[in-house]
Amino acid sequence: MLRGAFRRVWVAETVSAFGTPVTTVAVQVLLVGTLHASATGIGLVNAAQWAPYLVFGLLVGVLVDRYRRRPILVGTELAAGVLLVAVPLLAWAGLLRTWVLAAVLVPFGVLSLLNSAAAQAYLPTLVARGDLARANARLEQSGNAAQTAGPALAGALVRLLGAPAAVLVDAASYLVGGVILATGRAPEPVPARGPARHVGRELAEGLRWVYRHRMLAPYALATHAWFGCNAVAGTVFAPYALRTLHLGTVGYGVALAATGVGGVVGGGLSPRLGTRLGAGRAILVGRWLSPLALLVVALAHPGTAAWPVAVAGQFLYGLGIGIDGPQEAAYRTSVTPHELQGRMNATIRSLNRGALTVGAPLAGLLADAAGYRTALVVGAGGFAAAALALTLSPFRTARVAAD
Repeated sequence: MLRGAFRRVWVAETVSAFGTPVTTVAVQVLLVGTLHASATGIGLVNAAQWAPYLVFGLLVGVLVDRYRRRPILVGTELAAGVLLVAVPLLAWAGLLRTWVLAAVLVPFGVLSLLNSAAAQAYLPTLVARGDLARANARLEQSGNAAQTAGPALAGALVRLLGAPAAVLVDAASYLVGGVILATGRAPEPVPARGPARHVGRELAEGLRWVYRHRMLAPYALATHAWFGCNAVAGTVFAPYALRTLHLGTVGYGVALAATGVGGVVGGGLSPRLGTRLGAGRAILVGRWLSPLALLVVALAHPGTAAWPVAVAGQFLYGLGIGIDGPQEAAYRTSVTPHELQGRMNATIRSLNRGALTVGAPLAGLLADAAGYRTALVVGAGGFAAAALALTLSPFRTARVAAD
């Protein structure tokens, strides 16, 4: 049974999630339409948001395992809301440039890193292990519901208010989410403290747990590769949709919204697939949908058919993420001891985002040199290779550990 403390966290995460697509769309529109950035420039800005994961990710895992997680969640939500206000202020002052936007996204990435590591480590204290898949599915479905309505709304807001003002909606969502978390109370064990603790040793413990684990190691490596390919989709789709397919701001938002629709459907299917197939095989179903989705998007051409083809591809992309996301989170948290939760999540997430950091500018360079469609096909090939490697590993038999 999901407790009231979880429901409060769920509400806060949902509020924040509904604002995030607004900034996603607004930033891409600013880059493509206002700042006229190249694909390489877009890749560098995207990389700036994820660079803190590569630089600080492992240290954040140690930090999260040393302190209570709820205060970290509250502080990062409030700080992110305040920081996002800088984007419209800089734009209205005429100071916004591609490199300035990248500079703002670096500290935003630090806050995102802290928040995500704390959130995943906090969840097992709120629900029983047997409820982890269901709790993660609820969170995933809320995020995907936000991804469904958010981009279409964001496209309309950007067109009506302008991209800078639209970012204020996301800032408000973070502030509201922080207040909801701050006004709740839930018992949380205080991490043990002792003189023997050492940062290097704690970092090594987290790395050993992930990369020497028979199941977690192949999962983590294949997931890092998936995120590297995901950088292609994240970097190339915006200029491809706006410059090649000519979808327009609203059309671009609708296409992104299809990802959320797929995610909601996938999130609904995920618990049943996990029960029937096991976590490992359910995750593989989601992973094999990624290359198919990117190939469908690459087949789109300007004209009346552009919208339905782009929407179909984005739907498949979201469907795969919706299926595998809850199972991934449930499996890795169920097999990891409480004292290693922060380091385990931060290790995997930091290197995932590190792959985005490296992959985004490389994807931009590839798109500028070979074209958007070629970059998408290369990304699809990478997705397929990562899915095949995971299929051939022991992880395909993984199941969520019981209490």
